[in-house]
Amino acid sequence: MLRASVIWFASLLCASVSIAAFTHEGPASDAVAIRNVTVIDVVSGEPLPGQTVLIADETIQALGPQGSVEIPPSALEIDGEDLFLIPGLFDMHVHYVDPQTFGNLLVANGVLFVRDMGLPNELILPIRHSLNSGELFGPGMVATGYILDGNPPLIPAVSIGLRTVDEAHQAVRDQAAAGADMIKVYSRLRLSLLDAIIEEAHALGLKVVGHVPDATTIRMAAELGLDSCEHYFGFDKLIGHLLGEPVRQYYAGMGTDVSYFLRLNEVDQDALAHELEALRKAGLSVCPTLATFVAGMSASAFTVGSEFEHAEYISSTLFDTWSDLWPNPVDEPAFIWETWAQLVVRLHGAGIPLLIGTDLSVPGVIPGFSVHQEMEIWQGAGIPAADVLRSATLVPAQFAGVDDRLGTLEVRKVASMVLLRANPLEDISNTREVEGVFLRGAYFNRAALDGLLQEVREAVQQ
Repeated sequence: MLRASVIWFASLLCASVSIAAFTHEGPASDAVAIRNVTVIDVVSGEPLPGQTVLIADETIQALGPQGSVEIPPSALEIDGEDLFLIPGLFDMHVHYVDPQTFGNLLVANGVLFVRDMGLPNELILPIRHSLNSGELFGPGMVATGYILDGNPPLIPAVSIGLRTVDEAHQAVRDQAAAGADMIKVYSRLRLSLLDAIIEEAHALGLKVVGHVPDATTIRMAAELGLDSCEHYFGFDKLIGHLLGEPVRQYYAGMGTDVSYFLRLNEVDQDALAHELEALRKAGLSVCPTLATFVAGMSASAFTVGSEFEHAEYISSTLFDTWSDLWPNPVDEPAFIWETWAQLVVRLHGAGIPLLIGTDLSVPGVIPGFSVHQEMEIWQGAGIPAADVLRSATLVPAQFAGVDDRLGTLEVRKVASMVLLRANPLEDISNTREVEGVFLRGAYFNRAALDGLLQEVREAVQQ
């Protein structure tokens, strides 16, 4: 799966990406009130039963125990008995290549905010604007735009290749001026360039996210100020170092050191805990994207005409991207991803902030549906449901700098939230039991959500 990401971006310029997409009306009434609902407090990880939530002007106007909130006569009232209300879910690693279908699929699954992790500025920044303004139906977004890499870059079509420290500083300034929300770094950067990028980005108030360059260690990258690590890059070499192996600190191909993960249990656990504590103190967050590794176990199944779950939602644009990624798919053994699942539990135990993300549009990652799969993998590995839910709501909202309006259910925050038929604190798979979705105050009941899915199925068949 790691090696596939080298090829991925090259396919994007071959894909026809249009920002024309479905449009949907919001609720007809001026206000919506949910009565007698159980609100999930993601901060405490506790349910608050018997609550009334009043929504108007796209925000939560009031929230309190039944009988304490005055409901306007004109409000649409929803009976929340036996229902559970959570903040909208985040997917913190996407590549938004198919706006025509992604918006419907993400919203229907309760995924109401995403972080795009690498597309050309001229493509993704207009999409981000259209999503955030409501002109394009779908989740809210922050985006990195172009990737910053060494020269020559691994993926020239979507990267800026850098040779000198001065070029690194200027590239960050250019990305900031273009409107990038974060700066993404990649595998071929030299240590001096990574240092310059982080220095300039942090001076401009921008986080630096992405791959740990092969020229450095994950600990050094974190201590320089790397804000988030994607797909466990750098952890392979860390395990190798702890095993006493001669680890290459230069780029030798994507995922060439992945075999070290298979020896995770051979590592001295006290030494590993010491390294993880150093990463936590340095402020590193991690977005593991384990769903991509699970998809790798069934790589051969994700082709046009194959039968796999949710295949009816995969557009020709996405299939074309998958085909470019996996021209000759070979299934990977299950024990590889299971080792990654063990590592996410160790990161959680060390207190390192974890971000739910899927690496949409990697082959086999299904828009929206794979967010639930990612959460279920974490829970199955041993992370409590409350903590998994927090990593899909509050933690990413804080990381993306939108926690003033998203991530928790509070008065004056944006009403982007999900009604569930079962308690996600008892089993995180209950986040699949979506009864309704509020997207910036607009309410979509189950029938409307089914309509969103039907629109995609029909579009895919054309």
